[in-house]
Amino acid sequence: MALTTVWFALIAVLWCGYFLLEGFDFGVGLLLPVLGRDERERRLLINTIGPVWDGNEVWLLVAGGATFAAFPEWYATLFSGFYLPLLLILVALILRGLAFEYRGKIDSPQWRRRWDAAIIGGSLVPSILWGVAFANIVRGVPLNAQHEYTGTLLTLLNPYALLGGLTTLSLFALHGAVFLALKTDGEIRHRAGALAWRLTAPAVALAAAFLLWTQLTHHDAWGWALSAAAAAALLAAVPAVRARREGWAFVATGATLVLAVAALFVTLFPDVMPTTLAGGASLTVTNASSSPYTLKVMTWVAACFTPVVLGYQSWSYWVFRRRLRVEHIPAAHQ
Repeated sequence: MALTTVWFALIAVLWCGYFLLEGFDFGVGLLLPVLGRDERERRLLINTIGPVWDGNEVWLLVAGGATFAAFPEWYATLFSGFYLPLLLILVALILRGLAFEYRGKIDSPQWRRRWDAAIIGGSLVPSILWGVAFANIVRGVPLNAQHEYTGTLLTLLNPYALLGGLTTLSLFALHGAVFLALKTDGEIRHRAGALAWRLTAPAVALAAAFLLWTQLTHHDAWGWALSAAAAAALLAAVPAVRARREGWAFVATGATLVLAVAALFVTLFPDVMPTTLAGGASLTVTNASSSPYTLKVMTWVAACFTPVVLGYQSWSYWVFRRRLRVEHIPAAHQ
């Protein structure tokens, strides 16, 4: 197998991991004003992801770095054509990270409310824009013969991309609600489970519409298979959520995100960014890649360090595996 194909697959794996892990982080942030009725409950919700959220973002950093090194032409075109959406995502992620670190620095309800708004907004914006971005990559964008993006921001806000944004938003919210039901105990656990049940219907409807639209447009056999598997995983989550079997529900929603992202990458291959212009030129794994020597060096580096990263992150999840209750959170001055 050519190293270009290997690295395309590895980048797909990194994005699958990012959506799986950061997906429930975003979901917790989205549900903060819904499930957090007082300060102790909001702190409890934040503490469920407190030890792991920054580690989950490593997957995004590695995915971006791998794209830059393995497919520099893809990286350049992507970050120039999608500049404003990606900038908004970056700003949102920075504000969310600052909010986690600073909301408890001053004992003031007004101070905490402002940072809570940053957590909510910092979760909402990426939840929508990641779906919009990936939908446009799969759909294709106007690239000329020099692989330069010739569209505008409105070009990216087409119906298919907006459906993609709503799909990721609904799936992240469901994934986050299931995670909270799995990670907490007591009243919060019951409320999160009930909310997860209410979120299943819109998540199933939006995901089914998006995956069906994608495959009817591209007619890829492997894409159809993975989309069907993603749909089956999401449907399996429904009875698990209903029965309050949080572990199986979390596995099902996680599998849905992984399989859906895999379906998009399989449908995209061998392109990395197709063009919609008649006289344009698509970016492929061949014409967008680095030199064979660069890819070979990257492969050795990845083989050495990937097990270390996976081992450390698995260990951190194991250490912080216990459920949390409101009683574990000391009372704060209001």
